[in-house]
Amino acid sequence: MSDPLDAVFSALADPTRRAILMMLLEDDMAVTDVAEPFEMSLAAISKHLGILSRAGLISQEQRGRVKWCKLEPDAMRDASIWMQSFGQFEAINLDAFEKFLEKELTDD
Repeated sequence: MSDPLDAVFSALADPTRRAILMMLLEDDMAVTDVAEPFEMSLAAISKHLGILSRAGLISQEQRGRVKWCKLEPDAMRDASIWMQSFGQFEAINLDAFEKFLEKELTDD
């Protein structure tokens, strides 16, 4: 995807990726810890992490033998500004975003 906004919205369209973002709101996590609560392979989680990383929503860093994931909340700024142009959305507030993600997960 060439448009960064398209990449962000595409990444956010998947419930697994939204759940991963919610987990990373708390703290940086090792890839294996991110994968733990999901009933899918580590390879499948890695694909989700790659999509989130390419969208700029997370960063990944190798620390020794462990790959770590970190939330990059500023990546949602452009999406927030775009939504504000419709006049119904406020700037992204991470606490509100966390509550939204929690609701999404409990509604499934």
